[in-house]
Amino acid sequence: MGVLLAAATGPATTSDVLAFHLHFDVLGVVAALIIGYEVALRRLAGPLAPGGEPIVTRTQRLAFYAGAGSLLVVSAWPVHDIGEGSLFMFHMVEHMVFGFVAPPLLLLGTPWWLVRAIVRPILPLLEVLTRPIIALFAFNAVLAFIHAPGVVEAMITSDVAHFGLHVAVFVTGVLMWWRIIDPIPDFPSLTPFMKIGYVFLQSLVPTIPASFLTLGEGPLYGIYVRMPRLWGISAHSDQIIAGLIMKIGVGMLLWTVMATIWFRWWAEEQRLDAEERTLMRS
Repeated sequence: MGVLLAAATGPATTSDVLAFHLHFDVLGVVAALIIGYEVALRRLAGPLAPGGEPIVTRTQRLAFYAGAGSLLVVSAWPVHDIGEGSLFMFHMVEHMVFGFVAPPLLLLGTPWWLVRAIVRPILPLLEVLTRPIIALFAFNAVLAFIHAPGVVEAMITSDVAHFGLHVAVFVTGVLMWWRIIDPIPDFPSLTPFMKIGYVFLQSLVPTIPASFLTLGEGPLYGIYVRMPRLWGISAHSDQIIAGLIMKIGVGMLLWTVMATIWFRWWAEEQRLDAEERTLMRS
C-alpha cells in the first residue's frame, strides 16, 4: 500500500511538490481492497455467515470504507506528495494513519465470520503474534525503526523500502489492535481492565521517538533539509510539529479508546446488576 514515486533528492521547486497527478498504484490497491470486501460479502456469506445475524451492518460497512478511505487520503496527492517532497509532518500523518487509524477501522468494518475465514490458515500463529507483549513490542519496534534518519532517507529514495516499511507498519498495527477490537468472538481476548492497561502502555511508548523529534536541537533528517520548504516552514519546525502530531494526536486517540472501553464496561456492569436485581425480586 502506498507505493509512490519520489525523486532521490526531492522535487526542485515547491510547485513540483504541489503539482497534481494521480497515483494509479494507490488507486489500484484501494480499489482491490474494496472490491475484495464486497465480493467476499456476497459470495462467502451463504456458506460462512451465521443464521440470525446480519451479513454486515451499516456501521461495519461505514467503518471499512472509512479505513480504506483513510489509506487513500494519506497515500495519494496531496498528502503523500507533500510528505515525500517537502514536509515531514505530512509523512508523520501518513505513518499514524497506517498504524493507528486504518487497522482498527478495517477490523471493525469486517464481519467476524469473514475475518475468521481470512485468518483461518494462520490462526495458531495469530494467537501468538497478538499476545499483548509481542504485539506491543513488534509494532513499536517498527514505529521506532521507520523514524531513524537513515530509514527515513531510504523510504524517500526507494519505492521498495517505502512500500515494505509501510506494509510493516500496517501489519504490526493490525496485530497491536487485534486484542483491543476482538474481531473474532471466540478468539482469546482481554478483560476490559486489561485492555485499558494495554492501550495505556501503547499511549506511552510513542512519546519516546516523539521526544527526539520535538526536543532535538536541530533537524534530524538531512534529506528534508535539502527539500523545498512549503509555506516557509523550516525543517526544524517541521520536525517539531511532526513530533507533536505523534505525541498529542496519537495520545488523544488512544485516551479516547480507553474512555470508550471504560464506559462500555461500566454500562455492561450496570446492565448485569439490573438483571441480577430483577432476578432477586422475582
